[in-house]
Amino acid sequence: MTLAAAPTVPLTGRFATELPELAVRWQAAEAPEPRLLVLNEPLAAELGLDPASLREPDGIGLLLGTHVPDGATPVAQAYAGHQFGMYSPRLGDGRALLLGEVAGSDGRLRDIHLKGSGRTPFARGGDGWAVVGPMLREYLVSEAMHALGVPTTRSLAVVATGRRVQRETVLPGALLTRVASSHLRVGTFQYARATGDTDLLRRLADHAIERHYPGAADAENPYRALFEAVVTAQASLVAQWMLLGFVHGVMNTDNMTISGETIDYGPCAFMDEFDPRSLYSSIDEGGRYAYGNQPAVAAWNLARFAETLLPLLHEDQEQAVELATESLERFTEQYGTAWVVGMRDKLGLAGDLADEQVSPLLEELMSLLERSRVDYTSFFRALGSAARGDVEPVRCLVADAGSLDAWLQRWRALNPDAERMDRVNPVYIPRNHLVEEALAAAYEDDLAPLHRLLEAVTAPYEERPDLERYASPAPEGFGPYRTFCGT
Repeated sequence: MTLAAAPTVPLTGRFATELPELAVRWQAAEAPEPRLLVLNEPLAAELGLDPASLREPDGIGLLLGTHVPDGATPVAQAYAGHQFGMYSPRLGDGRALLLGEVAGSDGRLRDIHLKGSGRTPFARGGDGWAVVGPMLREYLVSEAMHALGVPTTRSLAVVATGRRVQRETVLPGALLTRVASSHLRVGTFQYARATGDTDLLRRLADHAIERHYPGAADAENPYRALFEAVVTAQASLVAQWMLLGFVHGVMNTDNMTISGETIDYGPCAFMDEFDPRSLYSSIDEGGRYAYGNQPAVAAWNLARFAETLLPLLHEDQEQAVELATESLERFTEQYGTAWVVGMRDKLGLAGDLADEQVSPLLEELMSLLERSRVDYTSFFRALGSAARGDVEPVRCLVADAGSLDAWLQRWRALNPDAERMDRVNPVYIPRNHLVEEALAAAYEDDLAPLHRLLEAVTAPYEERPDLERYASPAPEGFGPYRTFCGT
């Protein structure tokens, strides 16, 4: 593998060196018949990697973790986590490896991470493999989220391994090469806290501060500043999910990043008809991670993060709890503000309008959307036409047109800005029926539907006349839709 600027863009093992207690050195398994399925060439260039060389055998070896460059220290990361509310003290990368960190062309340090690289000491009975469908799903949805402006891990490549993997049926194996600001999670801090080693916890917190929130180092209480920075980042992130109708599906504490990036696209989906109870994950039988529950779950996860930091917040336990509680209480306000600001943008409403004018409109709209089971994405995009004077596209979507007409009249009286709306209301998202269509074709070695869908969702706000079907709601009879994590 050749780096575009090898002397200045090395792949390092910083996490492994600074936090060896949280890293187990490991090697990715060899792939019987590796074949590159999809490569994110723009992202490769951002990382200082030569896209052409990534298509060569040594480059594919790098993407698989079997050809390790000098300076890299592949490790399986240790972490704990609350999974569906139940605490597991030892999770970790059961089928994944952190290959190392690279400083890209912008100077930012980012992780190169492998998913589906074989069993590790954290495998807990799993086989360590991944299959084509879920890995392509993560590639597709994470790149769509990036294009939508949502903080997210990204996908560099998916490589078919040539391995046959047993799930409900035998499926073709694959590996995802993922890029992230880091893979530090709330669960990482839970693992460190559970060791009882305060020095390890402090070094982990210092590592997170230096990596993500360097300004916190200058605060009177750096660890409280770290916590508050994560609270703010997560409040903003979850508000963006809600504004776009995104349902993560598995908001365990080991899937909440310290950076504020979306991670783990296993059972995720975008909401079709608006319903706060929307959930798609086949394993979420109780609906814990339904669309409407996501803000409350995020706050719950952050409370678990606060618990890990108590020894660093203050030497007195009661005062530490008081500080953490005060900081955590900011989440509700910050999330609420981010959501309202985002909804004002979606409705094209000026920022100087009084809350008394906007709040009743928002409440009535949410109720109307739920009663009518309106396609969420289509509705907001069609509102742009209504702001220009053509109300028929949006009226066609709503069963109770009378209630909508009264709402539209009050909304249009506030002079909504249609161009501003079009900048935040996407035409194209990874609609569930299109994702399944693309993945089914990929299992038959036909990647054309995947690339066409990628073309649409990676320019989500740019309406194009040849992509009408990618803007259409799910066909009648599609669903109920269920997603699977792929393990």
